[in-house]
Amino acid sequence: MERGILLSRDDRDNLHVGVEDIDVNALPDGEVLVDVEFSTINYKDALALTDSSPIVRSWPMVPGIDLAGTVRTSSDPSLRRGDGVIVNGWGLGETRWGGLATVASVDASMVVPLPTDMSTQRAMGIGTAGYTAMLCVMALEGGGLDPSAGPVLVTGATGGVGSFAVALLAGAGFEVVASTGKAEESDYLTGLGAASVIDRAALCEPGKPLQRAVYAGAVDVAGSVTLANVCAQTKPFGTVAACGLAQGMDFPASVAPFILRGVSLRGIDSVYQPRRPRLEAWDRLDTQLTPDVIDSVIERVRLEDAPAAAHRLLEGEVRGRLVVDVRG
Repeated sequence: MERGILLSRDDRDNLHVGVEDIDVNALPDGEVLVDVEFSTINYKDALALTDSSPIVRSWPMVPGIDLAGTVRTSSDPSLRRGDGVIVNGWGLGETRWGGLATVASVDASMVVPLPTDMSTQRAMGIGTAGYTAMLCVMALEGGGLDPSAGPVLVTGATGGVGSFAVALLAGAGFEVVASTGKAEESDYLTGLGAASVIDRAALCEPGKPLQRAVYAGAVDVAGSVTLANVCAQTKPFGTVAACGLAQGMDFPASVAPFILRGVSLRGIDSVYQPRRPRLEAWDRLDTQLTPDVIDSVIERVRLEDAPAAAHRLLEGEVRGRLVVDVRG
């Protein structure tokens, strides 16, 4: 028997969360059986573990939208026993049993090879957050953005996506402005490469449809009013990559930035991203993030401590990445 966190509901629809034995025969069908070493707690995982949002769509469920480990068995000849692998997205923890267990069954098409010099812990230090941040950077580049265009804004900068977006953009030569509600974390953000830090309060209240054009581009994890203000403050022909809804799913904005300044808004779907950009993103993460940067954003927790850590994340008490040692 293996172990994992299992989410279930009783006859009164109450959520039950606990570390339980996992029968390998109960896993979903898949071409690849993975011995999981590390997983993560992302915002979506925290919502599922705390029953704060209807993330889970099939019961019972092993949560965890990320995993890294080694192949135990595979019916796909491209994957052999002992190969290091990464899986993120593809409905893990939502419609398919995920990574917060010592074993997982996945399809070969979902698997990304673990870079040769990257440990499974550091892969999960990056996880969906770093991978999403890289997709955002790729979207900004696809919009023609380069460092000469001016400052780039990152909202939610102390979170997982925000932390990596700051590091990646700064590493590429951009002047990064980091927005956060945690003034005490300014040194952390400048250590990642932010040129300046602003209070998120400046962005989270309703503003004019068009505001002073400040930013050449932006990575936004908040949505709602914050995203509307970000677009309103973006320079002509700038690009905004939207990848989160920490403030809300609504978007109380005007068409003005898009038709009067030519601003582009690019939505980032990390879950079902096609294989080619997915592989490109992980390849670039391997070469553009140093081990020191990855390690600086990691907080390692045990499997048993994952539910409590999920509450801390939603309460804004976590910076960077929660990496779960599923065997520790």
